[in-house]
Amino acid sequence: MWLRLLSIIRKEFVQIFRDARTVTIVLIIPVLQLFLLGYAATNDVKNVPLAVLDRSRSPQSRALIDAFQASNYFRVAYVVDSEGALQKLIEGGDARAALIIPPDYARQLIEGKAQVAVILDGSDPTVGSTALSAAQLIGQRQATRILEEKLSAIGRSEMLRPPLEVRPRVWYNPDLVSAYFMIPGVIGMILYAITSVLTATAIVRERERGTIEQLIVTPIRPWELVVGKILPYVLLAFFDTLEVLVIGHWWFGVPLRGSVSLLLALSGLLLLSGLGIGLFASTIANTQQEAMLSVWMTLLPGIFLSGFFFPIEAMPKVLQWISYLIPLRYYLVIIRAILIKGAGWSVLQDESLALALLGFSLMGAAALRFRKRLD
Repeated sequence: MWLRLLSIIRKEFVQIFRDARTVTIVLIIPVLQLFLLGYAATNDVKNVPLAVLDRSRSPQSRALIDAFQASNYFRVAYVVDSEGALQKLIEGGDARAALIIPPDYARQLIEGKAQVAVILDGSDPTVGSTALSAAQLIGQRQATRILEEKLSAIGRSEMLRPPLEVRPRVWYNPDLVSAYFMIPGVIGMILYAITSVLTATAIVRERERGTIEQLIVTPIRPWELVVGKILPYVLLAFFDTLEVLVIGHWWFGVPLRGSVSLLLALSGLLLLSGLGIGLFASTIANTQQEAMLSVWMTLLPGIFLSGFFFPIEAMPKVLQWISYLIPLRYYLVIIRAILIKGAGWSVLQDESLALALLGFSLMGAAALRFRKRLD
């Protein structure tokens, strides 16, 4: 039995390393995806192009512009002399925000009733909402600084002390680096997708070449064929896990605060789900293109409903209920908690059990269907 199983495993590894496309998918694509999504998939909004219409042209207006520039949220990209030019920049997407300073800004500032206009491009709600909060915060800081200077000049700076002071503390990610949140999600998405795609196409490739029938007539049992076909991809998936984990830590600085062995063990539960999806797709597809399409029909909704791109809490209730059937939803909670928070098994029992239930169910159903097709 073991010799037959090892023969199938050896045969599969030989086929993998003979196929340049498969080697590229296994070894290179995960790294490329990690770098592309690691840099591109971010919620940080910085250096928003700002157009400035300064009608005051005073030291006070220049101080306000410098405050916007120094915040790192805005980048003074254009200085215009009319509202028409400003509107044209925003409509064309060259500027995402605009600052309009009135002619009598300096005098209004002395009188304590100065007002400036900040125009934001709301076509992108993410950038617009962040820029809105940043503009309000910059205005408050600038107003506080001016008021402090006035009170200090008359020796009444103690009047500026607020009766309540809130001191926020951010745990696990004090600098709010988005890579700490996104990179673990990218790792889960890569494992989930590549395992499913490789398993589906590998088995269908045997059917396309006519070698699956040759294997069936040998003394090899159906379960040995299933295990022998998928075990190499399990080992390669674990290699990909370590590969992207090391790169995520050393290149992007994602912390490794928890147990790596626990992470690998729970990653195996995600791989069960991916293998199950790929194996099931291989039973309903006759070509590799059909297998790829079948896999992506399940992967894309799963990725969007897993909480990778959008918070699950913000989704409609119906989609929240459907997300409970998505294995990636539980794995994202697990990998982020282990890497960033250093959480252990006691904290992740519910997610681990749900992931195991889905993994064994998908793998069991797919293996039974595959075996029946072989019989």
